[in-house]
Formats: sequence, C-alpha cells, structure tokens
Amino acid sequence: MPKAVFTSKIDPAYDDLPEQRYHFPRRYLNAARRALNDWIVYYEPRRSTAHLSSSGGRQSYFATAYVESIEPDSKRDDHYYAYVRDYLEFDTPVPFREGRSYYESGLQKEDGSTNKGRFGLSVRSLPDAEYRLILSAGFIDMAAELAAPVGVYEEDLRVPDLIEVADRAVIQQISNRPFRDRVFSTAVRTAYENTCAVTGLQIINGGGRPEVQAAHIKPVAKSGPDSMRNGLALCSTAHWMFDRGLISVEDDYTLLLREGAIPGDFSRIINEDRRLRVPESPSLRPHPTFLGYHRERVFRAHA
Repeated sequence: MPKAVFTSKIDPAYDDLPEQRYHFPRRYLNAARRALNDWIVYYEPRRSTAHLSSSGGRQSYFATAYVESIEPDSKRDDHYYAYVRDYLEFDTPVPFREGRSYYESGLQKEDGSTNKGRFGLSVRSLPDAEYRLILSAGFIDMAAELAAPVGVYEEDLRVPDLIEVADRAVIQQISNRPFRDRVFSTAVRTAYENTCAVTGLQIINGGGRPEVQAAHIKPVAKSGPDSMRNGLALCSTAHWMFDRGLISVEDDYTLLLREGAIPGDFSRIINEDRRLRVPESPSLRPHPTFLGYHRERVFRAHA
C-alpha cells in the first residue's frame, strides 16, 4: 500500500492543522484514501500562502503522521479531512532535492528537470522505499537503524521480505515513546535556545547539559502531539506550575498567573514584561489551538 505526501503551507488556504487534520478538495480523495491506515510525510512548499507571489516556505519535508480516518467536510461541499495521529516533526527538514537527486522519483523528468505538474499536486502517492529514505534523512538516529535492521541477513531472504522488515523497523522507531520524547525534547530546547520561556533563565549544569525541559502544552495523555507548536521550553519549577494550571498563556503570549498561587521568590524571576519568550520563527511558536486547550482544560479547570 503506497504512503503519501501531504503539502501544507505556513498559512494554508484550507483548514489544516497538520498535527491533527489535513483539509483537501475532492480531486485528491483517491490519493488520500490510498494512504488510509498508513503513514504520510508533510511537505512545505516555497509559497507560504495561497498567493502566487508569496514566499518563505522551506521547500522541505518536515514531519510524518499516521492517517487514521478520512471524513467529508460537513461545512464545505466536495472537501474532506484526513485525520491523523502520531504526528512527529523531523530533526532536520529534508529538501525535496539534494543536488540532482530527488527523494520523490516522480518529481524528476527523464531529462533530469523537475516535473512541475506533479510537484503542483497537493497530495502525491509515495512508495514505501522513498518514505523510508525521507525519514532516514529527517531523523538523526534513524539512518543507522534502517541501514541494518535485525533479521535481514539470511541469504534466502527475498526483496519483499526485506521491504517488510524495513517497514516494521521504521514503524517501531517512530512509534517508540523514548524516541519520540528525544526528538521532541531536542527540537523544543533548540528552538528556545535552551532558555526558559517564562523566566528567561538559561541554566547549564556542570556537565554542559541544559537544565531547561521540553513541556507539552496539550498533554500527550490527552492526545497532545509531539509538535513544536505544542511545546514550550521551561525550567523545572515553571514546568511543574504549568502542568498544574498555576501558569498559562494567552494567544498573544501574555502570561496568565493564578492569583495567590505563585511563590514570591519565583514571581520575581518571571519575565519582566509578563510575556512568554517565543522563537523568532512563527512556525515554531505555540499554536492558539493548544494554548486554548491549556487555558480552558488546565488553567481555568483548576480555578
């Protein structure tokens, strides 16, 4: 069964929230259905919006997710949603082309140039081998795992068997909680420059390891994704308070503090402007969907 590439812009014209859903017109329904109950990769094009003159997109594959259902859009005729789970962003965005080599073979014409017609498709089928290749380039720890999967050394093992074993290795890796935690933690701490978003403190221990922690805004236990937009870098005390609803964040990154619940010593080290410190790139900042969940289900629920 082929996997797929879903194209999603920084500011999509459709109702996309890649961590949870992908919105698309009927013309892509068959291609999307072929990837149902399988994995896809997300691609960010050069255009950041629907306007032809826009730019700023990374032109890279940036995440993978599992398609668990496809449902019609009840509000917009001839449109559908692909609902996903197990969203995970790559350590490093993967460009669609390295030199003259394309990760998607279908994007390259016989003369070596880019097949712009196929490139313009928002949903494209993706062979298993090319999916594995993109993931091995996107995840630092995965290349070695895929290079020598356990159990493929028997001389009589056929090519289909090799493919099946490699597929299992990929799925086991990206579904593994320790692996996902490592990817998420590294990405969040890097984006926030190992600095607490609430206090502005950057503490490095004696071994050179940053003390800042990666926190999920919407908890994993509540189906919160391992996404940069669902993450914050917090010192241990701020992390504890955030998880218990003593601190939250407005959509404009103004900090919300529970009156009478913040110790005076900690209150004095909170960012002076009482605003969250966020990454420079908008694509790395907390998303309103997840901030809203925390305000309503964690902060206000404990009021």
